[in-house]
Formats: sequence, structure tokens, C-alpha cells
Amino acid sequence: MVRSALHRRRGGKHLDVSAFGTALDVALQSETAGYVMGLNQHGDRILSQHHHWAQTPTDGSERWALGVAMHVASVSKFITGACMTRRLTDKGISFDANIEPYLPAYWSEGPGIASITFRELMTHTSGFTSGACDLLSLEAQVAAGVSSIGTYAYANSNYSLCRILLAVINGNIAVGAQYPSDPALNDPFWDLVTIKSYRHYAHRHIFEPSAAHAHFDHLPGDALGYPFPPVGGGWNSGDLKEYCGAAAWHTTVDDLLKVMGTFRRRGTIVTSALAQTALDSLFGIDWKIATPIPGASLYTKNGLWSNGLCVEQAPIYVLPEDMEMAVLANSPIGTTNQFFSSVVTDTYLANII
Repeated sequence: MVRSALHRRRGGKHLDVSAFGTALDVALQSETAGYVMGLNQHGDRILSQHHHWAQTPTDGSERWALGVAMHVASVSKFITGACMTRRLTDKGISFDANIEPYLPAYWSEGPGIASITFRELMTHTSGFTSGACDLLSLEAQVAAGVSSIGTYAYANSNYSLCRILLAVINGNIAVGAQYPSDPALNDPFWDLVTIKSYRHYAHRHIFEPSAAHAHFDHLPGDALGYPFPPVGGGWNSGDLKEYCGAAAWHTTVDDLLKVMGTFRRRGTIVTSALAQTALDSLFGIDWKIATPIPGASLYTKNGLWSNGLCVEQAPIYVLPEDMEMAVLANSPIGTTNQFFSSVVTDTYLANII
């Protein structure tokens, strides 16, 4: 565990960083296979702590550290939200423009598809409801259409569709691109091009300006998922590039903090004002939550991936007092099915004094 002093705000409420770190460690140390967290203020580290195993002794005895990567699951949607915010703005496309002109022409379009906007896609109010988000599943959902535009329903398909749209907006592939002589090649071709386009755009415009790194494939030193208690060998969730846009990125606490800080304040991904608009619009964000600090809210995105027994969890936070936080854990939280994001959020809020 590593901690450093916080220069407290003069007057008013503030986070008691030391008390928060202690309380979070109590909540997680005996309830996870292992965890790591980092808290930055003004882009500088003010708290970091870690406990136990990224890979248990059964798998090689790797301790958690800020530089250990894990699949961050739906936190990938924050990256996608940043990509879409930047690209739509650069191209002069309104968040309230319809997505239909940017869908593959060879796809069939069911009822309601022509009415869906980018904003509805990025706020889970598009009418899509499926967690299935590979290209064939996306194609089938578009063909089936939607009937409840404007109603919130969290669905991975919303953000996986963004990787299709991003590639078209970029000019990496034209909406009419297909193989008339062999239509069976359309799907694998679009899959390959849109995955490559999304990965390249995110690296070029999100990770590189942040001096951060991420990858789709599971590397040998990446954390493994475990049940709790962590019995037996760990789970490698593997290369999830087919689900990119909604999931797939493997990265570290250190790199997540770099990305959040750069997005929020440096102006090299988007302007600070546009970043705040994206946060308030809940692009790549699950919840905006009021805090005891007057007039200040926190923004959080949760990541969760599981094989039914082993779990990878990764909430991130954009916080008041110019702070950002990321926490990774590689198991369920205890044996009572606690929601990791709620544990971290409640601990944070309880330590604002």
C-alpha cells in the first residue's frame, strides 16, 4: 500500500483520502482474490493501494500492482464514448443526428432503425436490448428493428455498433462496400475492417495523447479472473476483439487514470468543455451521482465480465476536487454477491467530511 498526502481544500467538504483508503482496504482486502486502486488529483497520484493476487500461486504468484493489466470489460465503453465524442465533433455531425446513413447498405433495417440517433445509442435509449455484440448479432438486431426508442435499456450492442459507425465516418469503409460476387464475404470483411479501424482510432486519438497503453489480446502478465474464495486455476477471458466498442480492452489502473485525466483536462483528446458535455450527457458513463460536496457530482462507469464463476471487475470514476479513480478486482466481492461499484462508491461518499 502506498499513500501520499492530499492538500485539502480550504473550507467546505472534501474527501478524507487517508480514511477512504483505509475503509476501502477493509472492504476489499478479505473479500477479493485481489485488487488494485489508484486515485489522482490534478493528474498526480495521491493514493494507491493493492492487495493479494493478480495471478495466484497456482498460476505463477503475480501480485497486483498499478501496472498490471486486466480486461476492463464495459469500461471500454468510456473509451468508445470518448472516440465518438471526438470524431462526431471533428466531422460536424450532431449527437442528435441519425445513425442510419452510416450503417452497412447490405444490412436489412427493421422498424425504428432510421430514427435512432447517436445520442440515443450512447445513452442506451436506442431501443436495442441485447447483450450480444459480435457483428452477426448486431446485423440481426438491426434487421429486427426496435420499438422502444427513448426508453433506457443497457445493451452492449449500442456501443459495439459504434465501432461500425466510427469506421464509416472515418472513411475506412464505405456504406456500400460489399462483395456482389460472393455475399458470404461481406460479414467477415466488415468485421475485419471495423475492428481494425476502431482499434487504430482509439490508439491514435485516445491512448497516444494520454501516453497510455491498451490491448485486445490477453498477454501472459495480465490478471486472471477467479471465483471467491480463489480456488484452483484462474480464468483467461481471452481475446475479445469481436466485442470491441462495448468491451475487449485490457489495460491497467495507471493507464486508465492517464486516459481519464487527459480526456478531462488536457485538451488533446477533446476540449475540457466538450469532455464535460460528454460526462453530463452520460456518453460512456453509467451514473452521475450527487455528492456531499455542494454542487459537485461524481461520474462512474462499471466494468464486469464473468464466465459464471470467475469475475473481472473494473469501476472508474471522474470525481469532484479534480480527482480520478480506477479500481480493478479479479473475483466476485465476497460470497454475498455484492456489487463492486456500489461498494467503492458508498465507501467514497462515506468519507467526504
